[in-house]
Amino acid sequence: MKRIPDDLPGLLAALDPEADLAHRHLWLVHLLEWVRAPKPSVDAAASRVQLFVEAVEADADARQRLRAWWLRFINTVDITALLADFGFAPRTGMFSEINERLRYKLLPSTPETVDAAELFMLTVRDEFDARWLHALDGPLLERLGLLLAPEAEDGEENQGCGFWQRSLLSAITYCAGQILSTGFSPELRLRMDEQARDDQPFHALIHDVESLRVEVLHELRTTDRRDAAEARLRERLDACRTAVTSVYTHFQSEGISVGLVFRLRQLRARILRVRRLLDCLLADNRAKETADLLANLVSVGIERRSLRALLSTNTSLLAAKVAERSAETGEHYITRTGKEYLVMFERAAGGGLVMAFTTLLKFALYALGLSAFWSGLAAGLNYSLSFVLIQMLHFTVATKQPAMTAPAMAAKLKDLRASEAIEEFVDQVARLVRSQSAAVLGNVLVVFPAVLLLSLGYAKVFGHTPIDGPHAIAVLDSLSLLGPSLLFAAFTGVLLFASSLIAGWAENWFVLRRLDSVIRYNPGITRWLGPARADRWAHFWRDNVSGLAANISLGMMLGLVPAFAGFFGLGLEVRHVTLSAGQAGAAAASIGWSVLHIDAFWWAVAMLPFNAALNVTVSFYLAFRVAMRAHNVSGVDRSRIYVAIRRRLRTAPLSFFKP
Repeated sequence: MKRIPDDLPGLLAALDPEADLAHRHLWLVHLLEWVRAPKPSVDAAASRVQLFVEAVEADADARQRLRAWWLRFINTVDITALLADFGFAPRTGMFSEINERLRYKLLPSTPETVDAAELFMLTVRDEFDARWLHALDGPLLERLGLLLAPEAEDGEENQGCGFWQRSLLSAITYCAGQILSTGFSPELRLRMDEQARDDQPFHALIHDVESLRVEVLHELRTTDRRDAAEARLRERLDACRTAVTSVYTHFQSEGISVGLVFRLRQLRARILRVRRLLDCLLADNRAKETADLLANLVSVGIERRSLRALLSTNTSLLAAKVAERSAETGEHYITRTGKEYLVMFERAAGGGLVMAFTTLLKFALYALGLSAFWSGLAAGLNYSLSFVLIQMLHFTVATKQPAMTAPAMAAKLKDLRASEAIEEFVDQVARLVRSQSAAVLGNVLVVFPAVLLLSLGYAKVFGHTPIDGPHAIAVLDSLSLLGPSLLFAAFTGVLLFASSLIAGWAENWFVLRRLDSVIRYNPGITRWLGPARADRWAHFWRDNVSGLAANISLGMMLGLVPAFAGFFGLGLEVRHVTLSAGQAGAAAASIGWSVLHIDAFWWAVAMLPFNAALNVTVSFYLAFRVAMRAHNVSGVDRSRIYVAIRRRLRTAPLSFFKP
């Protein structure tokens, strides 16, 4: 294959309009590589475009070959598809779009294509291209346009101008058709507000587009009719956008669908694309608008390849809804008075008592000698049932609270301009810390003696403790501060955070599918349960679906994640502070009073405060970051918050622990 030179004279000499498709497009690739060679200097790249224009203007043969090359290019490649569809998903599903973006990332493309979008992504591929395109001035672009346009015969319009005009009009028509199709879909139409449905903004969209096409292609001496057609189309687009926006208000009460959010964003982006195409079509300085349009398409192409951009933009509303629902729950875990503090301690004590039985059952399941998976599944079911029982008895487990309280804290950061707001936030921090302290103490101070007493009672009845001496020593060694328990405790915090996300997602899914209404009114269900019982079940599931999802998912992850990690040889364990304290109690009961003389016991006890801190801190931090992003909290003066917290620690340290 003949190599294309990388200098301007060589590029002009290599320009061959009769070459095959791949080599014609390769010449364009090399030309743009030569233009962007001075990166990061935008001015130097723009100067190279001017050098190219001047060189072609001075060479009649090169000018003729360039026009012939351009004519073959526009007759081969569908420019309209680039203008109308570039940056939009070919299918309406978000997960199919993820696969498409993975293909763009992992598989290289070829210049041997008639797909203008694929060729565009190959030739201009980073933000520097957008910057130097923006930097091109109007006169230079007009000169370049004249070089590309075929010479018009007497009495004929400029064919290059006509081609670009027709391409823009066709792109507007294609976009309008896609907008119409999506706007008429039942899932959007039924979620629009009543006023938007009555206005029927999508119905006359194609008619307004065709009216504009007629006025542009058959323009009279004055532009009054064309301007009126443009104004009608822009008003129609604004009405369509308003109707689309009304769907978002439906999410506040009815839950969020990621797939629907994806389609809404695509629809709004197409409306904006039509407006940009209109700007280019009807601009006085069309050459400059064209360069700006292409620069915008470069940015669109960069985002088109980004998985992060796709996931962040289309899941932000779901994250906001999850954070909002968690914030509502989290407010109940923050104590403000001495009475609330005592109630929190009592609930945590009840949770610790239930976890004592969970700990002993864990050892009983371990004694069965099951394989790794079945042992993990049994442990997960044990934890899940225990957490659900704690929820039903209105007890609490300390480590489940941080992921719920973090969104409530992040919501307080929306407006911290006033000094009083900073102090109120510090008050909230103090309340949160002492609430967590009460919950951790309630769990640990009950689960340890409860397991100890239950183990001694078990030994009195059956003649031996639940675990033998060597196993007890192994348990203490595994819980030691000197081992990898710190890492395991932090990892458990990640699982606690993940369970809160699952809880928020499950509640959103429940609300989105209107399952409480299904249970309450479905004829088959009401015939089976009876209207009164169906109503009670609907209320129960609506009130408890989030907690059940959190508890069951957390329990299963605590049991199964170590089993799956062991399959890959990772040796990953979980360190839940309440379970760890219970295991230490069982080991102490097995060894007896001599446990007080064993270093491993004290290292395990020393690990408990670190275990609690890491469980709480990691899950709170992750949930707080998600909530900050979901609530669009930005520009928070963190230094003012840190100063205020340090001042409170100096002046009233007990406020973080004592109500």
